[in-house]
Amino acid sequence: PPAHSRNDWIGPPDKHSNLRPVIFYVPPEESPLERRLREARQEAQACDQRFWARHNRAFRQEKEEFIYSRLKAKGLEMRDETGQKATLNAEEMADFYKDFLSKNFRKHMQYNR
Repeated sequence: PPAHSRNDWIGPPDKHSNLRPVIFYVPPEESPLERRLREARQEAQACDQRFWARHNRAFRQEKEEFIYSRLKAKGLEMRDETGQKATLNAEEMADFYKDFLSKNFRKHMQYNR
């Protein structure tokens, strides 16, 4: 952000977490209480970043493994004869989403607490 800015700046979504990082404005006369609040916000942002980056990485990996196993069970390859990535229908993917959410329910509850 420009040196004369008096606002927080929000960046583009992170490619791993999909969260938009915030660069927090630090007032020149920041009080100790304001500093504690800003640092707490920065730590919360860092925790969110770590959680969602790990979660999204696990999601993508498990999704690919699920698709591969379903295609293999059908006798299909990951890419069709034209070279395009093979896909599953919405009902088949719903099985994956339901299972993934169920397996990660406790993690999400802990995160929300």
